[in-house]
Amino acid sequence: MRRKAAGKKEERRATRRAFLDANKALREGRRGLRKVTSAATMHRINDTLSSALTWGIKREAAFAKNWAQLVELPTVTRPKPLFWTPERIEHWKRTGEKPGPVMVWTPELTGQFLDFAKDDWLYELWHSFIFLSPCRGEMAALPWTEVSTDTLWLRISQQIVEVAYKLYGEAPKADSVRTLSLSLESGDHLVSFRAKQELKRHEWGDAYVETGRVWTHENGEEIHPDWMSRRFKRHVELSGLPPVRLHDLRHLAATLSLLAGTDIKVVQEKLGHSSRQITSDTYTSVLPEMMRAEAESVMAVVPRDVPFEVCTTLEIPESAWQGDIAVFFAHGARQSGRAVGVQTQPDSELLGMISLAGRGQDDAANAAVKWIRDHCTANELELVRVENFSNRYPEEQQADFSLTRFTIARSESPGQDGWVLPTGLPPSAARTARRDPSRHQKAA
Repeated sequence: MRRKAAGKKEERRATRRAFLDANKALREGRRGLRKVTSAATMHRINDTLSSALTWGIKREAAFAKNWAQLVELPTVTRPKPLFWTPERIEHWKRTGEKPGPVMVWTPELTGQFLDFAKDDWLYELWHSFIFLSPCRGEMAALPWTEVSTDTLWLRISQQIVEVAYKLYGEAPKADSVRTLSLSLESGDHLVSFRAKQELKRHEWGDAYVETGRVWTHENGEEIHPDWMSRRFKRHVELSGLPPVRLHDLRHLAATLSLLAGTDIKVVQEKLGHSSRQITSDTYTSVLPEMMRAEAESVMAVVPRDVPFEVCTTLEIPESAWQGDIAVFFAHGARQSGRAVGVQTQPDSELLGMISLAGRGQDDAANAAVKWIRDHCTANELELVRVENFSNRYPEEQQADFSLTRFTIARSESPGQDGWVLPTGLPPSAARTARRDPSRHQKAA
C-alpha cells in the first residue's frame, strides 16, 4: 500500500531531493574507504574464534593453546539511549545529524507514528514492537502455536538469524526464552491481524503460502528481518518524525514500561536480559520525564501547608470516571494572588476552584495537592499519582501559570464474586467479558 508523506507535495519533493543528494554525496565520500569494525564486533569475532580453538583443543588436540584468549581488545561501551527532545529535533532538522546511535521517541512522538501507520498491512507488528520489546528475529520466527489471544500471552522460543541474507532458524539464548503477557489492546490487534491473514488466504487461494508464522507478507510468505527494518525505516521517513531504528523500538518499549512505573526486574524479564544490571545500566537515566515523575511523587507524599480558600466545592462527575480511575488537571493562574481550578479537559467546565495568597508556581501546586488530598480523604478516594506539568509552559509564562495532573481511584474494589465469569462462554465472549464483566453479570 502506498503511503503519503507528511507535509505539502512541494515540501515533500524538496525534502526527498535533499535527502537523495546528501546520500549521493555520502556514498561518493565513502568510496574507497574500508568500514571500521566496531569494538563490539571485534569481541564477537574473537569470541567465535576462541570457541572454535577451545573445541579443537578438547576434541581434536589440534592446538596447544587458545591464542584468541591472549588478544587485547578495546573496551565495549554499551550505548545509552537518548531521548528526542525538542532541542535535539531542531538540531536534527537543521543539520541532519542524530545526537547518538540509539534514539528513543517520546510517548507523544510514539503516538504520532502509530496514528500515521494505522493503515499499513503490518500496523499490528509495529504496535507489538513498541509495547512488547521483542527482537526482529524473534518476531519473524513467531508461530501462531505460541500465541494465545484468549489468555493473552505469547512465548518467545524461536528466532531467525540472517547469514549472507539467508535465513536460519535457531533457539534464542536461554535467558531470552520467555513468555510475554499481552494487554487487551495487544491481544485484539493479534486477533485483527489473524483475520486479515484469513481474508488474504481466501483472496490468494492456492497461491497462498502456508508458513504458520504470525507475521507474514500478504501472500503468506515469511518476512525477512532485514525487510522489516527497511519497511519501518521507510515509514519513519514518510511520517516526518525524527529517525529511530527498528531495534530502537526495543529501547522505547523498555523506557515506556519504566515510565509507567514497572519494576526494573519485570522489564529485565520482558527484554530477556541475562541480568538486572544490564537493564539498569542501560535505561535508568534515559527518560527526563521519569526523573520528573520521581521528583513529583516526592512532592505528593510531603504535603505543604499552603493556606487557601475554597471558592467552589470540588465535585467529580460520574462522566469523569473511567472504571475506578479518574484523571483531571488543576490549573493555576496569577490574578490577585492565585486561583486554582480543576478541569477534566482544558476546555471543560470547572469542577471546583480555590484561591490562595501565595504567588509562586510551587505555592499553587502545593495548595492543589492538599486540596485534592483532603477531598480524597473525605470521600474515601485514593490519590494515586501527582504530576507537575508546569514546565510545559513557555519559560516566560511559568511564573504566571501552573498545571498539575492528578490520578485518583475509588477505594472500593469488586469482591471475589465480581471477577467470576460465567462458564461456557466462547473465547470471543470471554475476551469481551474481561473488558466489561458487568455485561455478562447482568445477562446472568
